[in-house]
Amino acid sequence: MNNILSITTKATIQIKKILSTAPKDIDSVLVGIDKSGCSGYSYKLDFADSSNFKDFEKIDSDGIKILIDPKATMFLLGSTMDYRTDKLSSRFIFENPNEKNTCGCGESFSI
Repeated sequence: MNNILSITTKATIQIKKILSTAPKDIDSVLVGIDKSGCSGYSYKLDFADSSNFKDFEKIDSDGIKILIDPKATMFLLGSTMDYRTDKLSSRFIFENPNEKNTCGCGESFSI
């Protein structure tokens, strides 16, 4: 399913940097959702060895691998993952058409 999550060029570049310094056997980034934060859910990113995640959706984008936790698929449909830097922070941002509300700090969302 290719329409779960799109990855911007800036996010791809940052993921390549992160994976280049990752521990041995790490070849991908795992995207998931946790119940947490003020609004109910938050995005979760982690290192992964894709050979250990056979039933996960895989996105290959310009030389990087993104794995999608099956429990997060319905929350992420149609989303875009970006990487943004401003004067105070740099982080991955998810533009998610399924979000109904976000908390004031932008760390969590509700569906």
